[in-house]
Amino acid sequence: MQHRELGRSGIEASAVTLGTWAIGGWLWGGTDRVQARRAIEAALDAGIDAVDTAPIYGFGLSEEIVGEAVRGRRDRVVIMTKCGMVWDREQGEHFFDTDERGPGGPGPALRVFRCLKPESIRDEVEASLRRLGTDYIDLYQTHWQDPTTPIAETMDALLALKAEGKIRAIGVSNATAAQIAEYRRRGQVDADQEKFGMLDRKAEASTLPYCRKHSLAFLAYSPLARGLLTGKVVPGREYAPGDERARLPRFRSENVRRVLALLDELRPLAGELGLTLSQLAIAWALARPGCTLALVGARTPGQARENAGAGGIALGGEPMERIDGILERCRGGIV
Repeated sequence: MQHRELGRSGIEASAVTLGTWAIGGWLWGGTDRVQARRAIEAALDAGIDAVDTAPIYGFGLSEEIVGEAVRGRRDRVVIMTKCGMVWDREQGEHFFDTDERGPGGPGPALRVFRCLKPESIRDEVEASLRRLGTDYIDLYQTHWQDPTTPIAETMDALLALKAEGKIRAIGVSNATAAQIAEYRRRGQVDADQEKFGMLDRKAEASTLPYCRKHSLAFLAYSPLARGLLTGKVVPGREYAPGDERARLPRFRSENVRRVLALLDELRPLAGELGLTLSQLAIAWALARPGCTLALVGARTPGQARENAGAGGIALGGEPMERIDGILERCRGGIV
């Protein structure tokens, strides 16, 4: 497993990091708590030593499961979580409404707000520490940017938490290069997390080169496009109730067929390299200039072990040229 540094923080993390949005269950059709914990444990046993989570993933459930899974080896795991998406208070910018009733049971459907006000961040970090069963967070990231709160105020709150030892490093997510620069004018930022992969390359023209220029870690989330690049998603697939993919254009049958055609072109190369399609996609993301970590979800131990296998692959030269040629030729029309 390759290990890479998170900016100038002095923290090193496994190149393949476990993403835990899916195990929170919300927008993924629910979760099996026992299976989710086993998946995390399998990832750690396979050489992944970093886990990325967030309070909004299952409205606290994902953090709770992560906390259970790392108990007894917390000192050997890099924990990354986030702040800025709240459902237990109405402040900041209204982001969206849900059909969820929340962990408290019956009641009105939850409303989610983007809020990065200092007092809200303070409440969030304390709640995350309790759920995770730890007294510090390695990388604390602003999940989505809040236009109602000045970045200077948000950053000052994060710097205060760092000075208190509650967090070790500061990161941002779903941000523009201009927003990152504004954070950095106030203090040290070590990481930016953005959607990035074979099907999602917008960051190559914006935040990825910015992070590379300024020595920030770039964390790629959803490098498997929510499962599409595994080759296991087929046209007409039925999703569990509550799985958001059932209504997304990217998962409509016509688009899935286009993705499968792309994967058919990539499959011979994956075979030559002794990789699965998932591992090839993860290794490709990690080989892009400036990309530091690939955050990959897993809901079963088998998936976790497969993903970890991509962490020791260093793609370059002729294989990368072949992949890029295939992507250029076959990417057209894919949502």
